[in-house]
Amino acid sequence: MGDGLRTVRVLTTDDSVITSARASVEALEGWEVAVVESQEDQIAAPPAPGDVLLIDPWISGENVYEYCRRLTGKTRCRTFILVERDNTRAAPIARFSGATGTVERPLTPSTLSELLENDAAPSDADDGRDTFDLPESLLRGITSGTPDGGLIQALIDSVTGLFNYAFLNYKLDEEFKRAQRFETSLACVMLGFEGQASDDVLRELAAIFLVHSRDTDVLGRFDESSFLFLLPSTGPDGASVMAHRVGEMAEERGLKDLVGDPLQISVGIACFPQPDLKRREDLYGQARDAFLSARREGGGVVVCS
Repeated sequence: MGDGLRTVRVLTTDDSVITSARASVEALEGWEVAVVESQEDQIAAPPAPGDVLLIDPWISGENVYEYCRRLTGKTRCRTFILVERDNTRAAPIARFSGATGTVERPLTPSTLSELLENDAAPSDADDGRDTFDLPESLLRGITSGTPDGGLIQALIDSVTGLFNYAFLNYKLDEEFKRAQRFETSLACVMLGFEGQASDDVLRELAAIFLVHSRDTDVLGRFDESSFLFLLPSTGPDGASVMAHRVGEMAEERGLKDLVGDPLQISVGIACFPQPDLKRREDLYGQARDAFLSARREGGGVVVCS
């Protein structure tokens, strides 16, 4: 932008966010507002190091935390995610994803002034890496044995204790890139059942998953009645063995849904490498297609060939 002004870039299509940002910046000297309407536009024209980027999490496109992770190494500006008032869980996962932090909405001149007065640069160096490092402050907390409780709560599903959907997105990208780079195998397993189950049944099911998994496996709850597993260095045979064991143990324990019917476990498996798997979305898509096929067949395990 012109006249030596620094810019508050607002990534949103929400008129109320734009209005409050402009009203807040008007009271500040040396700043102006620029509106960015899409995530890809932001990447194509990255801001200057002294600028500030505010991201509306409700803008259409990919998950906001995954998007912040994708920005790592592409910009040196400070990045903040707009959150609702009293949202205490967002800040740790925002920092984990590479953002500077969060700012409460609606924006006000006082909150924006305080944010802009802090000229600290972001912690991630712009060195062109395509890998993602945890911010140093979080690393210190994790390695000292006293990790941020808010971060933990932001990463796990409160019922099962498995990873949640947001973190699964991050890990799918990370594990797929690792498998590509080192030319190792990676199995993506989608498992679920029809209907709904009580929290006790879901916790027991999660315990079964943990019994039949390794420390390196990533186990997460995908939605109300399905789960997603990422199994590094595992091919279709190994993933099938795990899936069958899980189904057999669930049947042995007589797990039932809310209406009293036995849980009918369906599993879909896709594995990298395959010639037509170029992106993480392809791997997930094949696993989901196989899962839906297994469910249509009344349960069991389907491996995408």
